[in-house]
Amino acid sequence: MNSRQYEIEVSGIKVNVTRKRIKNIHLSVNPPDGAVRVSSPLSVSQEALRQLLISRLDWIKKHVRRMESLPSREPQKYISGESHFVQGQRYLLNVVERDAAPEVVLRNRHMNLYVRPGSDRNKREEIVREWYRDLLKEQIPEMIARWEPKLGVKVKDWGVKRMKTKWGSCNTRAHRIWLNLELAKKPKHCLEYVVLHEIVHLRERLHNARFYAFLDELMPGWKSVQDELNGR
Repeated sequence: MNSRQYEIEVSGIKVNVTRKRIKNIHLSVNPPDGAVRVSSPLSVSQEALRQLLISRLDWIKKHVRRMESLPSREPQKYISGESHFVQGQRYLLNVVERDAAPEVVLRNRHMNLYVRPGSDRNKREEIVREWYRDLLKEQIPEMIARWEPKLGVKVKDWGVKRMKTKWGSCNTRAHRIWLNLELAKKPKHCLEYVVLHEIVHLRERLHNARFYAFLDELMPGWKSVQDELNGR
């Protein structure tokens, strides 16, 4: 597939451009830091693309500001009283020091974080991060198993990792998918959508009409979920 990536600047805003064999232009402002990305057909000229971005500048700035104002941008201190999200629900963090193995327990809208005495912020973050990872790893297999037969494909490998600009990715040659660790904080239907989205790529690599037809058939409300994920 012929494709190339580069960065341009429009009115002080950096835009990551990907040119590839698609029919339509796709523009998005992505969490967590409001990165602006556009996928463009190879046939669209540089000037035409720039003019399009200028015409959508108000929309872009609005959503960049919205991303920048999200509380999640504030570095968390992992102290009692903080808000932490688990599958779309807000929990108040309650840090409990004890001389026992660390663990995270949800109870009565509280996230109880049990740590050894003297555990610093980085250690507390690591414990919560791994708990999120385990939560996703418990749920992803059943979702993969649900969608594989509907698409007639097989996921050979999958994993969870921190990703800066994508909710998921798919290596079509290796039949491997990756899911963003941050999905543990989103409602479960968001995780379901990203899992399906990446599995569909095993039937159709490109974001083209055939790709979206699969999504329309299997998850008719996928567009609203995508908007929810991208903060629209």
